[in-house]
Amino acid sequence: MIKITLTDGSVREAEEGSSVLDVAKSISRGLAKEAVAARINGEIQGMNHVLHNDCTLEILKFSDSDGAHTFRHTASHVLAQAVKRLYPEAKLAIGPSIDNGFYYDFDLEYRFTEEDFPSIEKEMRKIVEENLELERFELPRKEAIAFMEEKDEPYKVELINDLPEDSIISFYKQGDFTDLCAGPHLSSTSPIKAIKIQSVAGAYWRGSEKNKMLQRIYATAFPKQKELDEYLAMLEEAKKRDHRKIGKEMDLYAIYDEGPGFPFFLPKGMIIRNELENFWRKEHAKRGYQEIKTPLILNEDLWHRSGHWDHYKENMYFTKIDDGDYAIKPMNCPGSMLVYKRKMWSYRDFPIRMGELGQVHRHELSGALHGLMRVRTFTQDDAHIFMLPEQIKEEVSGVIDFIDYVYNLLGFEYHVELSTRPEDSMGTDEEWEAATDALRSCLEHKNVNYVINEGDGAFYGPKLDFHLKDCLGRTWQCGTVQLDFQMPQRFDLTYVGADGEKHRPVMIHRVIFGSIERFIGMLTEHFAGKFPLWLAPVQAKLLTVTEKFADYAKELAARFEEAGIRVETDIRNEKIGYKIREARNERTPYIITIGEKEVETGVLAVRSSKEGDLGQIAANELVDRLVQEIKEKRC
Repeated sequence: MIKITLTDGSVREAEEGSSVLDVAKSISRGLAKEAVAARINGEIQGMNHVLHNDCTLEILKFSDSDGAHTFRHTASHVLAQAVKRLYPEAKLAIGPSIDNGFYYDFDLEYRFTEEDFPSIEKEMRKIVEENLELERFELPRKEAIAFMEEKDEPYKVELINDLPEDSIISFYKQGDFTDLCAGPHLSSTSPIKAIKIQSVAGAYWRGSEKNKMLQRIYATAFPKQKELDEYLAMLEEAKKRDHRKIGKEMDLYAIYDEGPGFPFFLPKGMIIRNELENFWRKEHAKRGYQEIKTPLILNEDLWHRSGHWDHYKENMYFTKIDDGDYAIKPMNCPGSMLVYKRKMWSYRDFPIRMGELGQVHRHELSGALHGLMRVRTFTQDDAHIFMLPEQIKEEVSGVIDFIDYVYNLLGFEYHVELSTRPEDSMGTDEEWEAATDALRSCLEHKNVNYVINEGDGAFYGPKLDFHLKDCLGRTWQCGTVQLDFQMPQRFDLTYVGADGEKHRPVMIHRVIFGSIERFIGMLTEHFAGKFPLWLAPVQAKLLTVTEKFADYAKELAARFEEAGIRVETDIRNEKIGYKIREARNERTPYIITIGEKEVETGVLAVRSSKEGDLGQIAANELVDRLVQEIKEKRC
């Protein structure tokens, strides 16, 4: 018998050789029915995985992130099998699960269109109904290559060739279809009850423009049709909220062919941006941050010292100045190192908090660009905190509190991920362990729930990632707190300790908005353009019923402006219904209609974009109401 420790701490015994599914059934038939995967000693495995030793076990459902990925990974195999049945000449590339769905890349002379989607979906549903068992088997590398060559799958052969010669290669078979895959997978195809192919796009093999362009079919899958229907409804709502569409309608920002990935902020968009940046400056000053500004271009030697040359240069832009090699900064931190090094510090000076709204440039493939969400230049609301080792807990905790304050003010829920050491990293195991333990300790001290995101840390240190949840349930990674022992070493940062000797400081890299551009894009979609009053480009709009009330509208506008309210007047000779519709389309928070009655009484007809018709409100009372709402930054 083997002992299995469950997530609640209880221990169950099972026969050696039992599968995860057997254990799930012994706990509850209902649990076994919903189970899609398991986490065994921290590793994700399929339900058919056989247990031979004592272990920890967590049964995963579709509602768990790793469970959904396993479910959709299997769905990607169903997609590939369906395509191979319909188009036997198609060559298979890769087909991973992604957030909210999956894709598969195909090399096929025939070009897929939306008209092909129904027939592929029909074949996928047929495969699901066949209830094909997914069977794992392994082959030595040489045999695996021969196996894929026999099937005429050159992309799979290339992937196997890249593996070490002593590798044992795993495959998954379902009926007449076999794919190279590490897994894990569902036990069979039958749980995939609801399928939707969403789009097809071009994708370079292995992401390189030097390789062949393949066809990538995107799709999603759910255990129940109701869940798929709800997801598709959410996508339709997301289309209405697309920041690119709303940004154009509200005249906030634009991206032109002359600068792909380089956004232009228009006057109204600059109001939103400036309000966020002014708020940022005010709140940082309260917390003892000093603002700095570092150059956009610095010489190549700096980027060698920082480690970016070895770990990030594929994402960087370069130039020559006076026959010297320079780089346009992709990150702000090396500049902060130079600011620190300008003088010798004492232990009494710490912590030193430097904030910077720093513009950075990063090379993104053209196919990855997406409005404000994925650009080639953006402004990070960066800060670098230099501290004594004994100040780590207090400073990290302070940053967590700061981030929590900002997100709560804007009405966002969020969750935290602790991202650990990536494969491409600097430093010793001991340093990484110390930094990771320090972040973990801060989270646990503050009773912050978190999940581990293995291998997704920065190349110089582990990090906490804050993922905001918007009104549609989508998550956006915004805030980051990175604990770094490496940069102070690489730049030889020192301070004089109480013992009169030189010591090495520790530093934090952190952002709250992340990218100002991306954050504004996210806010645009979250609020559907109906920004909180303090952020709205136009906070109130005065509409006259006829032109004869224009003088009163202008007089009233002056009172609003004097109170610090951003106001526009519409005194055109147009029908009032047309003016109201136009103002509503512009997402103006407060629309005030001015006619004869309003002029005579000084009582205004007011409509709120969020609350609807507010009825009659005295002018002075309305001004006071708006001023208070702006001051409190209500959402």
